[in-house]
Amino acid sequence: MDDPQMASKLTTGCAVQITGRLVNSPGREQNKEVQAAQVEVIGPSDSESYPLQKKRHTLEFLREIGHLRPRSQTIGAVTRLRDCAEMGLHKFFHENDFVRIHTPTLTSNDCEGGGETFNLVTPGTKHPETDFFGRKVNLTVSGQLHLEVFTGAFKRAYTFNQAFRAEPSQTGRHLSEFWMVEAECAFVDRLSTLMDVEEEMIRSTTQHLANAAENDLGFFLKDSEPLAKLVRRLSDSQQYPRITYTDAIDILQQADAKAKFVYKPKWGHGLQSEHERYLATVHFEGPVFVTDYPVDIKPFYMLPNADGRTAACMDLLVPGPCELLGGSLRDHNYERLQSKVEQLGFEEGSLDWYVQLRKFGTTPHGGYGMGFERYLQMLTGLDSVRDIIPFPRHAGRCQY
Repeated sequence: MDDPQMASKLTTGCAVQITGRLVNSPGREQNKEVQAAQVEVIGPSDSESYPLQKKRHTLEFLREIGHLRPRSQTIGAVTRLRDCAEMGLHKFFHENDFVRIHTPTLTSNDCEGGGETFNLVTPGTKHPETDFFGRKVNLTVSGQLHLEVFTGAFKRAYTFNQAFRAEPSQTGRHLSEFWMVEAECAFVDRLSTLMDVEEEMIRSTTQHLANAAENDLGFFLKDSEPLAKLVRRLSDSQQYPRITYTDAIDILQQADAKAKFVYKPKWGHGLQSEHERYLATVHFEGPVFVTDYPVDIKPFYMLPNADGRTAACMDLLVPGPCELLGGSLRDHNYERLQSKVEQLGFEEGSLDWYVQLRKFGTTPHGGYGMGFERYLQMLTGLDSVRDIIPFPRHAGRCQY
């Protein structure tokens, strides 16, 4: 360095411009180093008050300084993986003849009828919920119904969009604002065909990450052989196990004496997180599809099986976030779907357009949705999706 005194101006957090030679490093922790001839401080930093110091910080602490946490090694690696994973997903879809659709953020339906929506109001009007649009409108929880519109024109369609859910949960699995990857396929009349597409999407994207983001993925895998094993399993050519919901209940009931589940597994009830975790982490030690859930615990748009008790649907369970994606064949029978909509008490006329699709040249079709943050949570092994998304929003917190 031409001016050794310059080193005294270097403080933790400052921005610098360095002129020098990039050479091989003799150190074990890095491949290259810069032999500096000149260093110029572009942006000084007050080292006394700078929150990020040269020590290990907890992820909880980093959430409190969200405007600075991208500079940490962990969040930096997550961010690069996030970018690379999105590119991998788009690559898969376009190589397999999917057309991307920009589904709306503002909608007059909540898809599954769960009611956990953020509703729009116009302050200062006589009827704040309806005056602007002429009806109640909310932020979307899913682009599925809108995607189905486009399967009448394109054989395969997908969306990669934000979704919003007004769920007060404070667990590390839930966010109020998150990103969803959703796809719909026309001319699909077998659940196995849909699972083949889902499985290949996971496999292709994970392989893309392993090739294009080897260092960042390796940052999370280096100290966790179970995580490295999972990534290898997701990427290999062997089909993921596929069991029915009834099989899953049998497995869980047999394991209950040893596992001591808080919620006892019972046919007709939804699988709890502890059940999903046992199936994916303990029993199968990797990804597993669970199919044919009871029709009474699934959304109205799912195609009922011939037995009348179950729906042609599936969830993909994985170690970590448990439920990674869910999907189904869609009910394409006009009369039956119309009856369901009426029975469930949706706002009159709000889903006429969706039901009407079944009258005009519909085909057997199916689709699925995957939480993007949950996919990355699975690969990184991080406990909370709040460390996966750049600016987490959840009940009680919307900073920045």
